[in-house]
Amino acid sequence: MKKVLTIVLGLSVLGLNAQKKWSLRECVDYAVEHNLQVIQNQYSKQIQDVNLKIAQNNYLPSVSANVGNNVSFGQASLGTGSIRNDVFRNNANIAADVLVYNNGRLEKTIRKTQFDVEASQYDIETIKNDISLQIAQQYLTTLLNKEIVKISQSATENAKKQYDRAKITTQVGTTAQTIVAEAEAAWAREKQNLKTAEINVGRSLFALAQLLQLQDYRSFDVENVEIGDQLSPQLISVEDVLNTAYESQPQIKAAESRIKSALAQTEVTRTAFWPTVTASVGIGSFYNNLLNTDNVGSPTFYVKEGGFFNQYKDNFGQQGGVSVNIPIFNKGITKLQVEQSKINESIAKNSLDQQKQTVKQNVQKAQFDVDANYEVYLAAVEAEKSTKLAMEFADKSYVAGRGTIYDLNIARNNYANAQGSVEQAKYNYLFSLKLLNFYAGIPLSL
Repeated sequence: MKKVLTIVLGLSVLGLNAQKKWSLRECVDYAVEHNLQVIQNQYSKQIQDVNLKIAQNNYLPSVSANVGNNVSFGQASLGTGSIRNDVFRNNANIAADVLVYNNGRLEKTIRKTQFDVEASQYDIETIKNDISLQIAQQYLTTLLNKEIVKISQSATENAKKQYDRAKITTQVGTTAQTIVAEAEAAWAREKQNLKTAEINVGRSLFALAQLLQLQDYRSFDVENVEIGDQLSPQLISVEDVLNTAYESQPQIKAAESRIKSALAQTEVTRTAFWPTVTASVGIGSFYNNLLNTDNVGSPTFYVKEGGFFNQYKDNFGQQGGVSVNIPIFNKGITKLQVEQSKINESIAKNSLDQQKQTVKQNVQKAQFDVDANYEVYLAAVEAEKSTKLAMEFADKSYVAGRGTIYDLNIARNNYANAQGSVEQAKYNYLFSLKLLNFYAGIPLSL
């Protein structure tokens, strides 16, 4: 019984998962959290975070300990003769040194690394934005394909009704057999169009699932969002959008941070012209053991060799010092490195100009697309009205016997195509408007 209950609950959970329909917001949030490119750049950001910690820790002193052992055997010189000198030596030292002055190199390095961290974070935001726009476009494409399915379903139902009517009139002898054959062929064509439209929905859902990097794409579906038939033109000026985009787009902010980083790097490089002052302190002791004797005095004056701890106590010493490293000539390398840093500054500034130019072009294109797609939408709506009226007249003419079934099928196809053109224009306009609003700082939503 317990096993059966587990299976039933498991199937229920699977059913709930299969019925879940994703909103645009859910798709965007999931993508920016799980996308591998975002994760890759997050690792790059973590590397910059560690670099910043390294730069900050350079203010701390360097402390090192050293323990050494040495043994030697053989004769040692003594006056005009020699003496046996087999010795074991041990020493231990602890030393610390700290940078006292370097013309602010540490502080400037920290500031430069902070700008690198900022740029890395903005890079992540840029990738998230790019992915969000891709998701939005594919999401709207999926909704469009679903609307095309509805249009195809309606056309198929009408074709089926036409076939049923033609079949009855043919049976009673009021119409020729060719009429029912043509009606059946028209119905078959509409069923084929419906199947193609359904496959296109599956294809667009699969593409969206691929963007989300979902493992199970077969049960994936999106919410059915109703898009109003009455679309209004946008009223935001390009200048306002550009001003907002220049202030908020992460790719521009990243370029600005990299300019600051390049300027800071030049200042870091210049510090090599200045002296470096380092202070050091240390403590240590040592132990000597004559292996061939315990007499550390003269042959005529015996002095017993001290033990390990006694020698360490007696030989304990401290030292301290300050060293100054003054650069005089290093083959002109520092000067050339400063020139390199200046070039990197120019590269960073040019990169900012490129990013601004790209954003400007994208905004202008989005504005152009918004205006053009809105005009296309208005024209498509008018064409839909005309083709619908023409279809109604063709249907009445056919019923009255003044028109042919071929004329009616052409009118129906024209109306279906006009409906598809309206939906296509509607979603094209909607995406271009969402893109323009995105640059204006308005979050993506439906």
